[in-house]
Amino acid sequence: MRDESLSFLKRIITAVSPSGSEEPVAQLYREYVEPLADEVTTDIHGNVTATLNPGAPTKIMLAGHMDEIGFIIHHIGDDGLLYFSAIGGHDSAVPVGQRVWVHGRRRITGVIGRKALHLLGPDEAGSKPKLGELWIDIGAASRSEAEEAVGVGDLATYQYDFQPLLGDRAVARGFDNKGGLFIVAEALRLLKEEGGLHEDVGVWAVGTVMEEIGSRGASAAAAALAPRTGIAVDMEHAIDLPGLTPAQFGQLDMGKGPSISRGANTNPIVFKLLCKAASEAGIPFQVRVAPGATPTDAKAMQTSGHGMATGLVGIPLRYMHTPSEVLSLSDLENCSRLVASYCRQVRPDTDFTPH
Repeated sequence: MRDESLSFLKRIITAVSPSGSEEPVAQLYREYVEPLADEVTTDIHGNVTATLNPGAPTKIMLAGHMDEIGFIIHHIGDDGLLYFSAIGGHDSAVPVGQRVWVHGRRRITGVIGRKALHLLGPDEAGSKPKLGELWIDIGAASRSEAEEAVGVGDLATYQYDFQPLLGDRAVARGFDNKGGLFIVAEALRLLKEEGGLHEDVGVWAVGTVMEEIGSRGASAAAAALAPRTGIAVDMEHAIDLPGLTPAQFGQLDMGKGPSISRGANTNPIVFKLLCKAASEAGIPFQVRVAPGATPTDAKAMQTSGHGMATGLVGIPLRYMHTPSEVLSLSDLENCSRLVASYCRQVRPDTDFTPH
């Protein structure tokens, strides 16, 4: 991966962006795509759209969501402990003992606490904790002391950033879906630098907001743009782990290329064009079956307004929605190439109507 691209990936990973508070990542995305795009805009929801060929009659929408999971403080106790709600989906077994950044009047360290193992009753010891049984300890001895630094509605995120692993693999907080946002930005860069886009086809590369709480940003962006076709980029569950079998979940291995979704949430013409684009460009890929609607921006894009011919591509990811998500950097690069190659396949007369 080229140094500039890796640096951008690390910066957006470090930036904090729980759903509804994506501004730090949005700013980094704007800065990265402004030299690449003919036009960059931000809508009232916070979606950031970078456009190539804005006057083109045929529109392609690319969507990578900028938000990540996190926590929001809903109560400060008399003892100075912070009680929180989840933003996005969390496995309640994961937060216990984790260090977090609490983004209050200043950024401060906190630790997510629960009664120690030795103090749990028999029923408690044999079950997962509930999020409502946990708290964040920032070291405050009273509510007044805590309120000097934190207020109700402030956010918290895990204290994890990007780190390389062996080979081409890396671990980070928030690869879901800053990896997808990275792919959308890189696809735009490849189209700008290498060309190949039809003069009557435009690309609207959207960093969407609030996907983790229902793809609200993608729905609004799709309605405003009314594209003919679109590709959502997100993370997929890698299956090459103990206890998971292809017979249960289908095959999806990390490091063997991006996934192309096939199923009810994918336009069949888009699926064929994605496979053709990958084959012609020599890009490895894996087919991922989705029998119904997916919990991604693809669903919102497919059903917004009159709808669009929608595809979904993904990156095999281990340990999704934890502070230590693992993926292959080569999968990110190949997915960027795939998305750019798909855009080059589209022509003004491309018929996406299923026959």
